[in-house]
Amino acid sequence: MKKMSPTKTAKNGSAAKEEPSKSAGQKDVAVEEGLKKTYPKNRDTCKVVFFLPAEAVPDARKVAIVGDFNQWDHNANIMKKQKDGSFQLALEIPANHEYRFKYLVDDTKWENDWCADKYVKNEFGGEDSVIQV
Repeated sequence: MKKMSPTKTAKNGSAAKEEPSKSAGQKDVAVEEGLKKTYPKNRDTCKVVFFLPAEAVPDARKVAIVGDFNQWDHNANIMKKQKDGSFQLALEIPANHEYRFKYLVDDTKWENDWCADKYVKNEFGGEDSVIQV
């Protein structure tokens, strides 16, 4: 089953789910890639590959992952830009937890993960992405 992007407010004020737009023949990378989780034998940690598709951040120069796992530090985890314009970064984080996170694009725009495990309201009137490991 395909996951959709975070809830957005429609013009009439009701909640509406939106999927990323695709041009003809374009592979739905965001849904197919998602958040990849790998657990070592001891299961104390989880290696997570975070992936943000190019269509989510067109023209972005820098994307940082910020969240509970890095004390929301804007400079702790800068993602690597891929040739196709997407951004990716692997992090090893403690397992058996749930973490809120967001992407900070060019130090000015916040973006949620389209394939987060869930979304929760934050104190700023928006939503945070959540990963469960």
